[in-house]
Amino acid sequence: MENYIKLKELVASIEADAEKFFNNGNSAAGTRVRKGLQDIKTLSQEIRNEITSKKNEAK
Repeated sequence: MENYIKLKELVASIEADAEKFFNNGNSAAGTRVRKGLQDIKTLSQEIRNEITSKKNEAK
């Protein structure tokens, strides 16, 4: 559950940069959004692995 909370915080943290990029065309903000999305991807995979592990332990 800890990683899920981190995921929610990470999504919230890139919101301002996403607005700057899409609304104002700020390319530096776009770079920060892309990095944040990569971090989200990595964390999501960790969560998936954790879920699979817990599911398999229950069997």
